[in-house]
Amino acid sequence: MSEAQDTARALMGVSGLEAMRALIAGKFPPPSIAATLGFTLVEVDDGRAVFVGNPSDRVLNPLGIVHGGWALTLIDSCTGCAAHTTLPASVGYTTVETKVNFARAIQADTGELRAEGVVVARGRTIITAEGKLTDARGRLYAHGTSTLLVLRPSPNSGASSEGTTQ
Repeated sequence: MSEAQDTARALMGVSGLEAMRALIAGKFPPPSIAATLGFTLVEVDDGRAVFVGNPSDRVLNPLGIVHGGWALTLIDSCTGCAAHTTLPASVGYTTVETKVNFARAIQADTGELRAEGVVVARGRTIITAEGKLTDARGRLYAHGTSTLLVLRPSPNSGASSEGTTQ
């Protein structure tokens, strides 16, 4: 089993909020996507998650502007982690859909951006959340919504099963 799989298994053993706080405290290594794209989880609370990221020339599109996928990934991450903070131990989630609107171009030298996700509605099988990507002056760069599917353990196997309810 890989280190990432070991970490995931350990994080599933505690509530989502406890898992996110453990990541912030450095008790577990950050997910590889965070290192790859240059962002970090910095704040969590029940139904809320905040990441900060620094765009760079490593994530540019062919026109020399930060690729929209970088901002979309930050929105998907902050909304998904906001949803995760509301879940008990052994219950996971996956993104069904994330939709992002871009308000202004992000340049490699834009500086640190903050992605804040907040749960809007929480049901037994679906959670919706919204996210905003802003700079230090509060200027909006992107905003979006995510629909997330709650993954509960299968009653027979103990493993997560898509949409399984108890």
